[in-house]
Amino acid sequence: MPTIDELRKIRIRKLEVLKKHGAKPYPATVKRDQTINQARTMAGKSVAAAGRVMGLRGHGKIFFLDLLDGTGTIQLVIKSDHCDKKDFELTKFIDLGDFLAVQGEVGKTQAGEISVFVKNIQLISKALRPLPDQWYGFKDVEERFRRRHVDLLLNPAVRETLDKRWKIEQAIRTFLWGEGYVEVETPILQPLYGGTNARPFTTHINALDVDFYLRIAPELYLKRLIVGGYERIFEIARNFRNEGMDATHQPEFTMMEFYEAYADYHRIMDLTEGLIKHAAQAANGSSVIAIEDKKIDISGKWRRMTIDEALLQYENIHWDKITEKEIRERLTKADIKVAGVWSKEKALFALYDHFVTPKLMEPTWVIDYPREVSPLSKEHRSKPGRVERFEGYVGGKEICDGWSEITSGLEQRERFKQEQKNLKAGDKDAQPTDEDFIQALEYGCPPLGGIGIGIDRLVMLITNTWSIREVIPFPLMRPEK
Repeated sequence: MPTIDELRKIRIRKLEVLKKHGAKPYPATVKRDQTINQARTMAGKSVAAAGRVMGLRGHGKIFFLDLLDGTGTIQLVIKSDHCDKKDFELTKFIDLGDFLAVQGEVGKTQAGEISVFVKNIQLISKALRPLPDQWYGFKDVEERFRRRHVDLLLNPAVRETLDKRWKIEQAIRTFLWGEGYVEVETPILQPLYGGTNARPFTTHINALDVDFYLRIAPELYLKRLIVGGYERIFEIARNFRNEGMDATHQPEFTMMEFYEAYADYHRIMDLTEGLIKHAAQAANGSSVIAIEDKKIDISGKWRRMTIDEALLQYENIHWDKITEKEIRERLTKADIKVAGVWSKEKALFALYDHFVTPKLMEPTWVIDYPREVSPLSKEHRSKPGRVERFEGYVGGKEICDGWSEITSGLEQRERFKQEQKNLKAGDKDAQPTDEDFIQALEYGCPPLGGIGIGIDRLVMLITNTWSIREVIPFPLMRPEK
């Protein structure tokens, strides 16, 4: 079997021969009057279409090619007694992957296949490398993600998943626009990171000779816009977190955050239910989603339970009765570490996160978290030591996190002080004090509710895809050696 290098040299020689005979294989534009899907409906009429060759059969005086564009595939029938003589000679130089522009009449073959009976052919791009599956296939899964452009050509399911991703993002926008929200932008380069507990990427601004950070979340800047007078805003934001990579995490990922003045966490949960249902309907045409081999209907009212209730129901842990000794024993047995300053609340949250969340299969809001793990969430109006925070789960996966927001600069400063204690105690994910943000709140901020939704995880949920790399066009990969 020839090597890729040898095949490439053969194709280059074909290209050189074509050029000697006057062909111009890389034109700036071509005549294309119909897409392939349009051409398929035009029996008995002449069409001018273009696309990539994905199938090539025949010899001698007749060839059959499969031509692909962004709308579909159609068969080309190229006969020596029907096609322009000079153009027919071109056929022997065509390879899989080449782009052609063709003109001809649409009809059916004896086998009933809708086809274009070609009169004229123009080679508009010569593919110098063969498609992998024809010769050697992808050697491993990593190759698929490194050469996503080829993966898209060979695997229709990959294209279908990404198409659904774009539909989901569009659906989010149309839903929020319909609710009176404005789409905004906030900085990616920030002098101080914040908005969640995560480690940042650091960069250097040469013009200022100072270090900046790639944002880990847009939250604090979005809240500044609320202080500035906006009342309903959202951003679909690229975020960057210098942390681990696994089936649900990538260092570069997409989040959508929205904030609404005069709203609390109950209003935000209600709105988010509608948004997710709308996104699922847009992508799948249904509010029923598949989770592996299970079908889950997200159209109804989502269950709501406190974190205390979740621990009791799924792990038989009573929040108020379990002793510190029992907690430490459970943590040790499961090899769970508590970052920063140890507390009963943080330890129980770690147990909940490890044991309970994978069991939350049906659509569920878990609410009323301990203050110690929620530095930006507002104190609960009736439960001391708790905050008005929620997380949304479907299929055992967290898909969103939100809360009634802190609107007091004084309270926010106290929360940041606790974060500094955690940082000194070894919690690398603790948030630094953002004095500028505190000062912004001190100008006055209305009651506020907000949420962050991981777009990648939402797409995974709606498409029943349980690797984040499958739903990102170009996931981060270790460079090839």
